[in-house]
Amino acid sequence: MSTLSRRQWLRTTGLGLGASVALPGLLPASEMSRVLGGGVAYADLLAQMERDVTTARRAAGPIRLCFNENPFGMSPKAKDALMEGWAQHTWYMPPVRETLRETFAKYVGVPADHVLVTQGSSEVLSILALAYSMEGGEIVAPWPTFEDLPRWGETLRAKVHKVPLDHNFDHDLYQMDAKIGSSTKLVFVCNPNNPTSNLADDQALRDFVSNAARRAPVIVDEAYFEFVDRPGHRSMVDLVLKGENVIVSRTASKIHGLAGLRCGFAVARPDIIQKLSQYVTGDPNVFGLQTANASLLDVEYQRFVKQKNREGRTMLLDAVARLGKKAAPSQTNFVFFQAGRPVQQVQEYFLGKGFLIGRAFPPFTDWVRVSIGTPEEMKQFVAALPGALA
Repeated sequence: MSTLSRRQWLRTTGLGLGASVALPGLLPASEMSRVLGGGVAYADLLAQMERDVTTARRAAGPIRLCFNENPFGMSPKAKDALMEGWAQHTWYMPPVRETLRETFAKYVGVPADHVLVTQGSSEVLSILALAYSMEGGEIVAPWPTFEDLPRWGETLRAKVHKVPLDHNFDHDLYQMDAKIGSSTKLVFVCNPNNPTSNLADDQALRDFVSNAARRAPVIVDEAYFEFVDRPGHRSMVDLVLKGENVIVSRTASKIHGLAGLRCGFAVARPDIIQKLSQYVTGDPNVFGLQTANASLLDVEYQRFVKQKNREGRTMLLDAVARLGKKAAPSQTNFVFFQAGRPVQQVQEYFLGKGFLIGRAFPPFTDWVRVSIGTPEEMKQFVAALPGALA
């Protein structure tokens, strides 16, 4: 779309100059540069966006710290790509889908035929449940963990072995290994884990995945991979490249801030990708494809989000420690900590302070999961925290 037509679109949708003065962070990057005087450095643009986002989120009602969303949303360059994507929105099989497949393949270091583009990483899990659990069988998963695969497996009448986490909130790899048998159709690993936020020991998990994959397909959910700070941490994508029976799922919902546009990825051997392709339930929308492609290329924005997340996460972990409470060593965009009170009571308290926090995750019914907001939001949250844990 041309600069002129983009400007016209902004006027017709109510985002003309008057709106941009109030919330320039909601505009595409090119429009923001003009509003702010032109020639604005990208870092300055991101700083302005941070201020605008914090203001807009507070004005919208209770601040959402409940779903592990990126509070900053999509990058300014992704917003520009969204505006440029109108030409393909009337097409079936838009070319941008193959473009994104190639971009993501380069992003993770695999050939394009090792990638399937999906409607969010949740669709990767539903496809797997369909592809491997249709005739029954068994699934082995840690517990608690991200619930979609176990839930879909149970819907398809698979027996799901929910193996409790160990005392450090880590996957109990010994017990999970013991549950793998001749009827096992899938083994699920979530790393870092949701809802506990912690990262498994790299070599121990790698050994487990490689060994388990000799007996059953292993799906490794890496939705929070980009938030990990631990030196030397590696994706399991290298096991895929070795030809092992491993599927890695990734998403554009977290660090890329595209949860509402539904774009995810499966990484596996080409024969597995072909099998999974038979079970896709629909096509990703063109705007999700366009913005995900731009965001993958916007490394500066990813660094910005990761740094802001690190600031907020450290702030919350330090505050929990000062109050003498336990917390999992988070490597995600959320923190899981012991409140010592039923989660519902903590939710009600924080709602009164203007925050929405996560639900209960049995059996840890006095532990709460709090997503990381902007640094300013986390300052406000931490100030209210003592009253919740009293």
